[in-house]
Amino acid sequence: MKETVSKFIKFLNLPFSRKIQVLSFFYRLVFCSVIYRLLCKKFGRRSIVKKPLIITYEDISFGDDVIIWEDARIESVRSYFESSFQPHIKISNGVSFQQRCHITAAGELIIGENSIISYDVMITDIDHEYVDVLTPIGKQPLKVSPTIIGEQCFIGCGVKIQAGTQLGKHCIVGANSVVRGIFPDYSVIVGSPAKIVKTYDKKSNTWIRC
Repeated sequence: MKETVSKFIKFLNLPFSRKIQVLSFFYRLVFCSVIYRLLCKKFGRRSIVKKPLIITYEDISFGDDVIIWEDARIESVRSYFESSFQPHIKISNGVSFQQRCHITAAGELIIGENSIISYDVMITDIDHEYVDVLTPIGKQPLKVSPTIIGEQCFIGCGVKIQAGTQLGKHCIVGANSVVRGIFPDYSVIVGSPAKIVKTYDKKSNTWIRC
């Protein structure tokens, strides 16, 4: 009871703009805990999805304490022309997405616990084939490669994570980088195409330039 009263007093002391934000969060928390829990593969406790553009509920698993801000497009692909797929987007505990993120998957795409995804980020496990020069690229088959974001990663704004990318634990990706490949734990990754510029040395407990 004491804690509830304390929280209420704290709420009353907030600026008006923050009060609106808190009330909006509370509404979405209740809405998501009822509706999304019915629609999604899994929907964890205290998770919030704020007004997405597109979301294919049935192929997404949300862990606990996930926050996804406005205008996200989280979309699975079950079929494309004559091909069928079994997509599953796994968003683990404590993951946060800022505005306008775009995730597309036709296979299993995993985002590890407590990773932070900044705004305008794209993550996919899909490539369009292009080898047949007589057929428009949009009508050629999709190529699906496993994409995994490790736990505790930070993905900067505007980053493009391409199909087949696998980031280890606690990787940092610089803003506007274009990433494809497999990167070990504790890497700082920057550029287009992205490369490792720093790694963490456990012996000296310091970050070392590559």
